[in-house]
Amino acid sequence: MRELSDIGVVGVVGAGTMGNGIAQVAATAGYEVVMRDIESEYVERGLDSIDDSLARLDEKGRLDEDPAAIRDRIEGTTDLDALAAADVVVEAAVENLDVKKDIFADLDGVTDDDVVLATNTSTLSITTIASATDRASDVIGLHFMNPVPIMDGVEVVVGERTADPVVDFAHAFAEDLGKETWEADDKPGFVTNRILMPWINEGVRAYDEGVADREDIDRGMTLGTNVPMGPLELADHIGLDVVLDASETLHTELGDRYKPAYLVKRKVEAGDLGKKTGKGFYEYE
Repeated sequence: MRELSDIGVVGVVGAGTMGNGIAQVAATAGYEVVMRDIESEYVERGLDSIDDSLARLDEKGRLDEDPAAIRDRIEGTTDLDALAAADVVVEAAVENLDVKKDIFADLDGVTDDDVVLATNTSTLSITTIASATDRASDVIGLHFMNPVPIMDGVEVVVGERTADPVVDFAHAFAEDLGKETWEADDKPGFVTNRILMPWINEGVRAYDEGVADREDIDRGMTLGTNVPMGPLELADHIGLDVVLDASETLHTELGDRYKPAYLVKRKVEAGDLGKKTGKGFYEYE
């Protein structure tokens, strides 16, 4: 396993919301980044999102260097072999177990044997994902929070066969990206989504059943529990499709207390996924 001091190039699989956010924070921390996705349009969209995010942060005085210098450290590609240059890889593809296992089998073949392979999964088993490789001891969960450039936390999730030095490396690497970490065992939902998904779904049910309007549900939770967002606004920011996928996974693993709210399903079927589509429980520019 490579030491933190050996890391020069960070590989990121996936150029979507989470992937481009991880690529951005890695480049901001001074690393060269290779961000790979399966289609060039996904890559370009991810790079455009990074440009927009860096511009906003620069306007707010939250960058220590010119955004162009940060952006120059990020290479977008559709070539899987480009990840051979990476000293650590973080996968942030779609939340689908079969897809992730295929990706990790590919990464196992294209990267050096001493490269740590991390997954950004929010609910899926690290142990099962790692089983697609011949180096399960080097596979770990690095669950970044959304939006990655803004949120301070990263959940380090330890698989059944993850080696202790890899756990230490994961904490140190996340902290080097400017994040704070906590650690969870490889149980469904880990810490965050195990607690968060029932909270969001109950907020949606309260709204659907007419307990209060959407603003008062969110206002009641922000003022009553001192959280920065209420459940409906937070669901829109996470993405209702992500909320649905996570809830369905936890429902399968842990039972009816994690059953997704009907209104979440209906909005996903309608294509109203939250902020990223311009409409969820609220409407956005």
